[in-house]
Amino acid sequence: MSRPALLLVGHGTRSAVGVEEYFALAERVRSLAPDLKVGTGFIELSPPPISVAVADLAAAGADAVVVVPLVLFGAGHAKTDVPASIAAARAGFPALRFTYAAALGVDADLLAVVDERLDATVAPSDRRDTAVLLVGRGSSDPDANADLAKVARLLWEGRPYPLVEVCFVGITAPRLPEGLERCRRLGASRIAVVPYFLFTGVLEERIRAQATAFAAAHPDVAVTVTRYLGPDDRVARLVLDRYADAVRGETRMTCDLCVHRTALPGFADRVGLPQRAHFHPDESAGHRHG
Repeated sequence: MSRPALLLVGHGTRSAVGVEEYFALAERVRSLAPDLKVGTGFIELSPPPISVAVADLAAAGADAVVVVPLVLFGAGHAKTDVPASIAAARAGFPALRFTYAAALGVDADLLAVVDERLDATVAPSDRRDTAVLLVGRGSSDPDANADLAKVARLLWEGRPYPLVEVCFVGITAPRLPEGLERCRRLGASRIAVVPYFLFTGVLEERIRAQATAFAAAHPDVAVTVTRYLGPDDRVARLVLDRYADAVRGETRMTCDLCVHRTALPGFADRVGLPQRAHFHPDESAGHRHG
């Protein structure tokens, strides 16, 4: 039996640079595992869709595929959209065996990348006076949002920054302007904004625009924005770790506090509800976002 192929599933973006960065990461994965068939596809917005990526792997001779969702946390895309696409692929390619890997999750190597981004932005002499504001995409899944709070706590422990706060650029609160204002009211005269994103895109650009606007309105606060995670060998190695976990049958999904399984306060009405998946705009049954 041949080694399973790897299907790397990105979210997709309208940003050409963001798409290039996704493919650059895929090339890093290939360079670290040159004997591995690596397919590339997106959930939405960018071609190719997952169905085309699966067809390409099947045509290349793959008889088994491990699907790694290239998302930081196990929110709706990892729990709903990618599994729905895998189910459709199973129907279209019944001879292929599919295994689903976990999202990248909370990981020490990702924290190390954030450390580097901060080191490149904040001078050592300024770190004890600089608040760090970690900005996530935001999700309707409280479990995924809580994971960002865990990352922030791990980033604060053992480091010189006086505080590490969390906010989001969309979907949930607190939003970025509120996070910046909270840091200011807590006495910060310097704020380092960290976009906790894999690649650039519309939302990462929005973070920079909102940070610039806040700084202009509050000249007493120095606001800087670090680089996001980006294509990095540590991210590529983490992808291969998730692949290896799945091959060994050791995938651990973040389902213990999923709102579709557990009656969390304020979300009890979601337990057992049908989940509606996104469909890629290049699919015949797809839809386009406005």
